[in-house]
Amino acid sequence: LSMDPLPRVGVGTDAHRFGGDGTLWLAGLSWPGEPALAGHSDGDAVAHAIVDAVLSASGLGDIGTHFGAARPEFAGAHADLFLARALELATGAGFVIGNVAVQVQADRPKLAPRRAEAEAVLSAALGGAPVAVAATTTDGLGFTGRGEGVQAFAVALLVRRR
Repeated sequence: LSMDPLPRVGVGTDAHRFGGDGTLWLAGLSWPGEPALAGHSDGDAVAHAIVDAVLSASGLGDIGTHFGAARPEFAGAHADLFLARALELATGAGFVIGNVAVQVQADRPKLAPRRAEAEAVLSAALGGAPVAVAATTTDGLGFTGRGEGVQAFAVALLVRRR
């Protein structure tokens, strides 16, 4: 990796369809009464997009490289495990997470009432790095607009550790 002192930006995205077993996990939170997302782990598209953004900014590949479906130890794993491991990998590569912004596209659940809670949980899992969570609908367009699933986009800013 280059020792360039400039910050590095990474982008991540993830999508999961509704139809999983158990409880919905999204943005590091459990959402009782909401349909679960399908996935190898907990299907938390928000956390997975953040992991991809952190790995991208640190030049370490993507979520499939480190947590792919071929890794049975991650079956059913929750966001905190993925986020903590992404932080560990980025730190090991000489980076500090400056901040993360993530946008969720979904008709449900409604994130606004739990935004601060989600930001606190995600930030804690990333060692205290600030995390901003935004949400939007797609006005009925696409798979999220039809209520078939959730999509998330994340950007992470990393800086070299001094």
